[in-house]
Amino acid sequence: MTQKIPVGVLGATGAVGQRFIQLLADHPWFEVAELLASDRSAGKSYREACVWRLATPLPERVASMTVRGPEDALSAPIQFSGLDSSVAGELEARLAARGHAVVSNARNHRMADDVPLLIPEVNPDHLDALAVQRKRTGAGYVVTNPNCSVIGLAMALAPLDRAFGLESAAVVTLQALSGAGYPGVASLDVADNVIPYIGGGEEEKIEAEPRKILGRFAAGAFTPADFTLSASVHRVAVSDGHTMAIFARLRSKASAADAKRALAGFRGEPQDKELPSAPRAPIHVLDAPDRPQPRLDRDREGGMAVSVGRVREDGLFQLKLEALVHNTIRGAAGAAILNAELLRERGLLP
Repeated sequence: MTQKIPVGVLGATGAVGQRFIQLLADHPWFEVAELLASDRSAGKSYREACVWRLATPLPERVASMTVRGPEDALSAPIQFSGLDSSVAGELEARLAARGHAVVSNARNHRMADDVPLLIPEVNPDHLDALAVQRKRTGAGYVVTNPNCSVIGLAMALAPLDRAFGLESAAVVTLQALSGAGYPGVASLDVADNVIPYIGGGEEEKIEAEPRKILGRFAAGAFTPADFTLSASVHRVAVSDGHTMAIFARLRSKASAADAKRALAGFRGEPQDKELPSAPRAPIHVLDAPDRPQPRLDRDREGGMAVSVGRVREDGLFQLKLEALVHNTIRGAAGAAILNAELLRERGLLP
């Protein structure tokens, strides 16, 4: 590419917005051209409006940009949304109607009848829904990435479902503090503690979204996958990285060795097309008995790979395994950037 595609970042001062800016700083295809945040940030330079909380330096070019407000006109064809769900629904719909490709991390439109809930390695065919959606909007569209735990869960289940068929599954999540944003969970609540509850319908999202992702889009409609899923969620004192204990009942018999081969061999369109943000191996299967661990494994392939370990047979279900996903990279901003790369590669950008 001789000229980069200009993009906007919605919710630019928040935790996910900052990840977008960090990951887009040296992107070969995209360049941050505009920033949007709340009215209290509008009119300020990004440096003034944002308390930068990431380990890498704030990109100087972005630091000097002026932040726009929710009512300001935007021009970049791609708008990456890190908006809070309290404001995302209406604003994202308005931008789509004005012709933008809104690539969103927010939950508001995920389960809509014509909105792809996209993991490029798993369900790129769901982009066919955009033709239906564009008839409704008349111009642009919204593409969503899943809940930050669901991305890791769905990527771990997809190769098992393809190889052996998935009948039912259960998952227990141990979710990092960064998933709550900033300031998130009070230190006196989480220190020396595990909180067995996360608000915002977290368990319901984890139980519903994988069935849409692993289902089909045909004849203009989504059909959810035919399996049941139960989830129990916990907030733990980890900075980044959501860990999941997964239990799977399969339709055909599979040993632990069979499951490991299916997981390790999993690839998709991002790997075939060598998209810039795509991990070379989307799933890393670890043999050590005490892995994956957030501190040791969350940053594999720049945080874009899902780590799976302790794959073993189970007497109640058929298999059980541990999975780990970096919740603000593969589970949020990095997932949306990879989605936009696939949109560009398929010629679907406005």
